[in-house]
Amino acid sequence: MTQRTTKTKGKDQAQPLYDFLVVSNRLPVDRVGEGEDSGWRRSPGGLVTALAPVMENSDGAWVGWHGAPDEAVEPFEHGGISILPVPLSAAEVENYYEGFSNATLWPLYHDVIAPPEFHRAWWDAYQRVNQRFADAAAGHAAEGATVWVQDYQLQLVPAMLRAARPDLKIGFFNHIPFPPQEIFAQLPWRRQVLEGLLGADLLGFQRPNDAANFSRAARRYTRASGKGTHLTVTEGTHDGGGSPRAREVRAEAFPISIDTARISELASRPDIIERAKQIRQDLGDPTTIMLGVDRLDYTKGIRHRLKAFEELLSDGRVKVGDVTLIQVASPSRERVEQYRILREEIEGTVGRINGTFDTMQHTAVRYLHHAYPVEEMVALYLAADVMLVTALRDGMNLVAKEYVAARRDGTGALVLSEFAGAADQLKQALLINPHDIAGVKDAITTAITLPHGVATRRMKAMRRQILVHNVEEWSSSFLARLEEVCP
Repeated sequence: MTQRTTKTKGKDQAQPLYDFLVVSNRLPVDRVGEGEDSGWRRSPGGLVTALAPVMENSDGAWVGWHGAPDEAVEPFEHGGISILPVPLSAAEVENYYEGFSNATLWPLYHDVIAPPEFHRAWWDAYQRVNQRFADAAAGHAAEGATVWVQDYQLQLVPAMLRAARPDLKIGFFNHIPFPPQEIFAQLPWRRQVLEGLLGADLLGFQRPNDAANFSRAARRYTRASGKGTHLTVTEGTHDGGGSPRAREVRAEAFPISIDTARISELASRPDIIERAKQIRQDLGDPTTIMLGVDRLDYTKGIRHRLKAFEELLSDGRVKVGDVTLIQVASPSRERVEQYRILREEIEGTVGRINGTFDTMQHTAVRYLHHAYPVEEMVALYLAADVMLVTALRDGMNLVAKEYVAARRDGTGALVLSEFAGAADQLKQALLINPHDIAGVKDAITTAITLPHGVATRRMKAMRRQILVHNVEEWSSSFLARLEEVCP
């Protein structure tokens, strides 16, 4: 990729233009401090980790919201990346983000585990905000630039960008699952969303089934044609607007991963190793520590995990003092009613389990409703003998991969839902159907009693997979493929 260019707009105003832009709901930085002491730090998320090196090497720009409503922030530079903030009002955060994105699309795309809500005011806000993001990207993109749009909050942006700037190379990546056609059909604005996505040249999904689900829906509800995930879109025929033109669109799987080297490096630090030992001591040195790490979300299967553990305790198959479960549930969308209800239910369940099974010396479940820095998370991964990932539906679940990356000595066991995208790569995990509570219980007891040699062979095989297929390989493979489909 080439360096940024600058072109003059109007008589006196110079507009910075970029050859590579990322467009996502949030910027790759978080504000720290207040008032005159405020500043910015790089966000800890996986997407930022994946794309920051690409941005730095290409002198690229990132378009996104900075996280505070009703506030305009001027463009700035941070860590070698040009930051292009898009403002959102408090009403737009409520309707576009909390509403349409997270109370309509999120449950719909996660197999309607919770019922989606369909409100025209939310849809109107979603359209307006997507247009604002598209305008920001179009206004800062150099001729022939590459623009990579991220995730379900911005599904209309590709078509909006193509309408404004047909010279651009446009990629889109969907970080969450894409539902089967029969579920997606419930969306009143299904055609508009699909047409928005079809504005991209290359659509990336976590799993092959997600790409296939999208392609089937596109052929059913739009004028897209083709076989498999190779689609042809005919453009230029609405209202007699020019001669028809066929354009190729590809939908393919690019499973995202983690910064394996960083997690592995942290896992070798003496202070983090010592912290892991301290965690075990603080819990009374149980024989087995099990760990769950999730956003507090109804898709993560936390209730199913707790039910399985409670029944194991009740059955006498495990005992408090021998086995402890640490459940980290980081706060999530606490203004959304479904999430408030979930938090109350989870906390009530934990209280019942501990009230029934705790001893004076030991606790059954150590519940932590906090977000932790990566160093503490790696210490938890090192302290845990068994990792529980019981997602009911998950695009990938990077926690599973982080646990494997941290287990440098090959120890530990991973119990992994087959409904998480990570199950496609981590085939040596103990795969489960989280709805089958008896099966989850059996997998947990197997993980606890797994012979050392068997556990080591499984873990080392999974580590080999993520060492090769890391986050750098994910971003480079997507962008290389985008160049192939846009010669």
